[in-house]
Amino acid sequence: MAWPPPLLIASHPAWWSLDATLAGVDPDDLAALPWDPAFALEAAAAAGEAVNTTEDRQVGHVWLRDPASAPSVLLAQEIQDAIDHTVSLAASIRRGEVTDAAGEPFTDVLHIGVGGSLLGPRLLVSALGDGPDGASRGLRVHVVDNIDPNGLHRVVGRIGARIRSTLVVVVSKSGTTSEPLASLALVRAMLEEHGLDAASRLVAVTTPDSPLADTARAEGWLAVLPLWSWVGGRFGTLSPAGLFTAALAGLDAASLLAGAAAMDAWTAKAPPLDNPAAVLAGVWYLLGHGRGDRNLVVLPYLDRLHRLGRWLQQVVMESVGKAEDRDGKPVQQGLTVFGTKGSTDQHAYVQQLRDGRDDAIVLFIQTFDTGVPALRLDAGNTAGDALQGFMLGTRRALAQTGRPSLTLSVGRLDEHALGSLIALFERAVALYAGLIGVNAFDQPGVEAGKREARALLELGRRIEAALVDGPATVRTLAARLDADPLETLWLLHRRAARGAVVAQGDPATDPWSLPS
Repeated sequence: MAWPPPLLIASHPAWWSLDATLAGVDPDDLAALPWDPAFALEAAAAAGEAVNTTEDRQVGHVWLRDPASAPSVLLAQEIQDAIDHTVSLAASIRRGEVTDAAGEPFTDVLHIGVGGSLLGPRLLVSALGDGPDGASRGLRVHVVDNIDPNGLHRVVGRIGARIRSTLVVVVSKSGTTSEPLASLALVRAMLEEHGLDAASRLVAVTTPDSPLADTARAEGWLAVLPLWSWVGGRFGTLSPAGLFTAALAGLDAASLLAGAAAMDAWTAKAPPLDNPAAVLAGVWYLLGHGRGDRNLVVLPYLDRLHRLGRWLQQVVMESVGKAEDRDGKPVQQGLTVFGTKGSTDQHAYVQQLRDGRDDAIVLFIQTFDTGVPALRLDAGNTAGDALQGFMLGTRRALAQTGRPSLTLSVGRLDEHALGSLIALFERAVALYAGLIGVNAFDQPGVEAGKREARALLELGRRIEAALVDGPATVRTLAARLDADPLETLWLLHRRAARGAVVAQGDPATDPWSLPS
């Protein structure tokens, strides 16, 4: 074997590498892909062109890591000022210099968001929010990512009496996203039940002119931190949406940004075979026949990255799962991502990956230095050695049946490395979208779901209003309101559970009414 083998890309002295030698692709085929349009699109985005054509928006998340690269001096200064303020405010809160209205320091932070406003920050904190000895490096972080009342009560229950010293961070780029705003309303009610001043412990992260920003300024919230229209939610992990909570948890924000900036610089210009983002995108393209015919299974062999798959799932699937290409041609593209961790979950589905349906690409991730004292198992072996043995053994086992895999290795998972990983996957997704010709930066399907959800909430209100005129069956209500009968039945059941309506017999056939 030639050494180093083709498709092994390494960065020294950080012990960082991407191995595609078992992916089953020919380096010449990878190099021959239509890279020029994909890289040209990335260059246009970096220069400030509105490459998100369906929304007529710039795409500038790379400017967050290197403000000097922004297309104007004024914008560069605005970004730098926002990042500096975000990080310094978090540090002041962590040191107890910024307190609540009663002068008490904060001990916990409750981060409210959904989708990109939550998955990225949660990844950062779960990966690096605790020190090597398990002690918190900063504030304890809790998250609310849904409006399920049981889930919210569980989170608040875990906080317990420390609710009195909890800072609440709500992230909504538009300032109108229903889930975080509904969660915020519930949390505010809980704070007020404890006799606490809500405004002095609330921070909004949103666009400067959003309704949420207006509310925060009018009520005198502790702070309003900026988001920009040119940062898509799923690409905003290293914006104030993620950096603020990460810095509150004690992470080194400057190192996160530096790691991402280094990866941005490398993957923007390096030729495909020397570019880890291009190798990832090219392997996905070749093995999936340019149509996403294979699933991507992400297997990090370190607990600290157990949330990487969830984050990557959104970054990939929301970006490339599109009905049309950039020219409006129907394509129905996509790339399905499954995220899990090794060695725990290799016991769950490696059997199928090796011997069953041949429809996956496995991405292994390993680290060499765990950052904690070695735990001896037997003569000469440690727990870390055994974990690597499970990973390499699974890699070999897949190769024995010709199943493709990639292996990403990181010397040690710290802020610089984590920032690099985030930027690597962001670039890989953008390049893959360039290869298949779709807009990676819009999300029409998500917006469609939001529209329909709003319509159904309105339908629920109309159903209750219709019952003011007297009892009615599901079919009668559905016909009167031009609604789907099954959806009408489910909406009635939901309202019956909280006592707003009553079934007078068989819910499907007998009348419903308002409570007497």
